[in-house]
Amino acid sequence: MPLTPTHPLVDGRTSDAPLVRAYRGQRPERTPVWFMRQAGRSLPEYRALRAGGDMLEACLTPTMASEITLQPVRRHGVDAAIFFSDIVVPVLLAGVDVRIVAGRGPVLDSPVRTASDVLKLRPLDPAVLDPVREAVELTVAELGHTPLIGFAGAPFTLAAYLVEGGPSKDQIRARTLMRSDPQTWASLLNWCADITGQFLRAQIEAGASAAQLFDSWVGSLSRDDYRRRVAPHSKRALDHLRGLEVPMVHFGLGTDRILPDIAALGVDTVGIDWRLPLDDAAAILGDDVSVQGNIDPALLGAPWPALRAHIDDVLERGRAARAHVVNLGHGVPPETDPDVLTRIVQYVHGEFSDDD
Repeated sequence: MPLTPTHPLVDGRTSDAPLVRAYRGQRPERTPVWFMRQAGRSLPEYRALRAGGDMLEACLTPTMASEITLQPVRRHGVDAAIFFSDIVVPVLLAGVDVRIVAGRGPVLDSPVRTASDVLKLRPLDPAVLDPVREAVELTVAELGHTPLIGFAGAPFTLAAYLVEGGPSKDQIRARTLMRSDPQTWASLLNWCADITGQFLRAQIEAGASAAQLFDSWVGSLSRDDYRRRVAPHSKRALDHLRGLEVPMVHFGLGTDRILPDIAALGVDTVGIDWRLPLDDAAAILGDDVSVQGNIDPALLGAPWPALRAHIDDVLERGRAARAHVVNLGHGVPPETDPDVLTRIVQYVHGEFSDDD
């Protein structure tokens, strides 16, 4: 089923937005910019709204999820909103007992580590995605010509949380399962691909104008393991968007050695972390893919002249790609001064000179 006539990409609200044009390979007059984790703890209005409430409950309360998504657009003037959610939301909606522990992240008291554990996983009932659809609809109605980016976790990162039982530095249990029981691993990743793909499609159908798949932990893999045991499942997740003419973006940490394989997933844009210069990434990716990134989050706390010089370097290197969306090389740290983000947006947009 194609996008509806009232979808922002179809009715013209976002089809000519700088972000959408850049994702599709054009060079808009103004370089678009947004920030991963732009909605969240760096904003005092976010902390006031959440006030210690449950993270996953906030994600599934449509009015709250919408308001949090909109906050950085109002404050910073970014060129896109990113849907406020968590990658384990579809896992929760599929009936898995997962919770967010402050200062740690998603935690499962009963990890998924055996063939019998995987067999217990149930398909996602489309009806449970209604709060997600409602939150997207509320958000899009407020955004007007500013596009909303759909948010979902890639199958490997989802599987790593499920197998490890929480965040892990090296995903060693997940990588052990991948090698010791390939059939169970494939079944687990297929399940992850399907629930996260459905989650992402629900956001697009409800009005999101682009889709970003986050593979936070993929950097722990060898290229051979990624190519043979992970990439087909990422493609399966993105295949849930088949028939929807929507730009697709992939972001992962430590992906320099697998960039050609990421491009082969069929995405329009690849997010690059802070460690790989954008011109090097563009040389690897070729002329058919845009780049996104890659301001070093560590420099958000540096004096403005140092940050400005770094932004200039990122912008210059980004010219090597077919198109460039400015972003960070990872998410906004919680301690970031929000005024710094606003200033970056204004600078990239050319709204003040170097001397201001």
